[in-house]
Amino acid sequence: MTAQQKAPHAIKAEVMLWRDISYHDMEIIDQIKAVPDLESTLCRLFGLDLSEPKRGVVLELYVQAVLFGRKQSFKKEQTSSLLSIIKSINEANIGNLLEDEDECFYYCVELLLCHSVRRPPFSISIFTFEEANSILKYLDAVYLRHCKLYKYIFTPQPKLDLFLTYSGMEENASSAAEDPDLRGLPS
Repeated sequence: MTAQQKAPHAIKAEVMLWRDISYHDMEIIDQIKAVPDLESTLCRLFGLDLSEPKRGVVLELYVQAVLFGRKQSFKKEQTSSLLSIIKSINEANIGNLLEDEDECFYYCVELLLCHSVRRPPFSISIFTFEEANSILKYLDAVYLRHCKLYKYIFTPQPKLDLFLTYSGMEENASSAAEDPDLRGLPS
């Protein structure tokens, strides 16, 4: 393999329409106006059972995606697909299926193309070219530039609990208590 050829990554882009969020769920999401209510609903729908800092990071990612979809006047299927795309990119990134930012970017582009070109059953046209371009700019700003940070946050941190015992320490400690010269005290 030459330096310009890259090995294909293990994950393949596929259609994500209604994968994680159903039409009924999107109706509920569309009715919610307050961000805390939106966070609790998305937490329930995605089944987020993470510790607090990690859950907050993922929820912020999803909430901002919903707000971006509202700003862009996306339909229910578009917002649902966007949430699933973001979830898939994040899971691939933190699961170490994608090695670096370039692979994350290419996977993101593949997913957007899969949802922007009509070629059943491999792809469907949910997003127009302009919408896909705006999504790519949005994802670049909020996720792709920070994918190493997301990977770091979700990487389990090993903890080392080191407890050392030395053989013969008890004898030396008891003799030091009896002999004033060993304690360093003047006699």
